[in-house]
Amino acid sequence: MSKKLANLKTVFADENLIVRGSDALIDGVAVRRAIVLPDERGRLGEIMRADDPWFEKFGQVYFTTTYPGVVKAWHYHRQQTDHFYVIKGMVKIALYDQREDSPTHGVVNELYLGEHRPGLLRIPPGVLHGWMCVSQSEAHIVNVVSEMYNYANPDEFRSDPHNNDIPYDWKRQDG
Repeated sequence: MSKKLANLKTVFADENLIVRGSDALIDGVAVRRAIVLPDERGRLGEIMRADDPWFEKFGQVYFTTTYPGVVKAWHYHRQQTDHFYVIKGMVKIALYDQREDSPTHGVVNELYLGEHRPGLLRIPPGVLHGWMCVSQSEAHIVNVVSEMYNYANPDEFRSDPHNNDIPYDWKRQDG
């Protein structure tokens, strides 16, 4: 399958936290640097607070891991908002706005989050997303979601990570 890939340029930057996109930051997607407080004992990192402007409601918090070079993509939710925070390793996260009624329909975004690039990413319902572990070691991701997982009727809709019409390629970009 030969598909036209999106040309990505910087669409958001906050110091070393950079989102590259085909046009703009996807409508409803937000990203911010994380607050990490180091001292002689170690580090404390705030992920999300109830007074955070992004906070909608609490569904659950879970973690997932990804082995080096593995792609976990694509999927979206109809109701759930995701909030990703990478606590170990590094991942390349890609987003695709498939929502027909969105002003950023068809836009691709890409960013890197990890233990040395801490940040919180908000992904609204309807936006396809996934990631690839780009670190030498297993990546550990925490997700604070707005909805509880419904085992009987999951709010998760998947697409193949490579064989699809999404204008994005997971291959490493050497240069």
